[in-house]
Amino acid sequence: MPETDESDLVAIVLPPVAAASAVREVWDAGGAAAVLDPRLPAARLAALLDRLAPTHVVDDEGRREVGGAPVEPAVSAVVATSGTTTSPRLVALTGAGLEASAVAVHRALDGRRADAGSTGEDLIGDRWLACLPLHHVAGLAILARARFTGADLVVHDGFDPAAVATAAGDCTLVSLVPTALRRLLAHDVSASARFRRVLLGGGSIPEVLLDEANAAGAVVVTTYGCTETGGGCVHDGYPLEGVEVLLGELDEILVRGAVVMAGYHRDPEATLAAIDTDGFHHTGDVGAWDAEGRLHVVDRLRDLVITGGVNVSPTAVEQALADAPGVADCCVVGAGDPEWGERVVACVVPLDPAAPPRLEELRAYGSAQGLTGTELPRELRLLGEIPRTPSGKPRRSALRDP
Repeated sequence: MPETDESDLVAIVLPPVAAASAVREVWDAGGAAAVLDPRLPAARLAALLDRLAPTHVVDDEGRREVGGAPVEPAVSAVVATSGTTTSPRLVALTGAGLEASAVAVHRALDGRRADAGSTGEDLIGDRWLACLPLHHVAGLAILARARFTGADLVVHDGFDPAAVATAAGDCTLVSLVPTALRRLLAHDVSASARFRRVLLGGGSIPEVLLDEANAAGAVVVTTYGCTETGGGCVHDGYPLEGVEVLLGELDEILVRGAVVMAGYHRDPEATLAAIDTDGFHHTGDVGAWDAEGRLHVVDRLRDLVITGGVNVSPTAVEQALADAPGVADCCVVGAGDPEWGERVVACVVPLDPAAPPRLEELRAYGSAQGLTGTELPRELRLLGEIPRTPSGKPRRSALRDP
């Protein structure tokens, strides 16, 4: 790959193994990498590239200049959120922030403290398995951890429980979402225990899943974080080294530290709204501290459905299903699910109550409208009407499970 200028922003549209190699080359040359999902429908990918405005694109046709604007030299990655709004936010992460997160994670996993003289060099010997999508912050963070701590790295082209079970033991560390851990346990109940640590995050974590993993001998570390914090910044309820967490108005979780994003890419207004004058990022999540000083996420200010570790915008799903045959009105919410954490539920008012649409029909229609498999509803609820506020917005809280 030709040399990348320090301020170049390179969009990488490749499967994970090839994308990981491309990211490494961009970082080696001092540029910023933006990994995009190569499975996106063409129209959505084009729209995302248009908003990203990269200087270069790397895909299966090679590398080419596309005339976009450069980024600040401190920025090392731009990551699209997976659904905070109908149009994903583009989060600019600094190299310093990625490094701070990587070293803090490794020190936490090794039980070492910075003031005890631990350095990145001390951490050589671990091997990370990257089996989460690299266009998500959880996957990209694994590349950063390997880079900044000297750990070895193995990358898989997607999550396959058989492949992960085979890698267990040879790889010592893995990061999973609840759906992936459940599938790994179902495939090989002993596999998770062969990792030194299993980081688990990306949404609601059912207690029954933790119990099952613990019974199998796995050492699971639950994580909390978001794209704007470079991934997990709280382990088992405790903020990582260098991370400050406060509860603000309405008990919203606020995070400050080097791990926090530089801002939203080319969106200064959104950045000002998300990071206050004291440097705290407002996560939009509601939290509580327990008697032992551990943070618990108890609700979300936003209406995201977090399913299988992926944030799904209910508004985007509603827009895709609004004109589906047989649908008079529609509202999308999340419901607790033992496998997915949450599942996408379509609450539909049928045009003809005697002949309502079926779930399979809605899924097929949504797929044709460009929804991904994660965004498609897994449950259909038929209603006489959608409860709405005086301004006409759906009252999702009235439709969620109690």
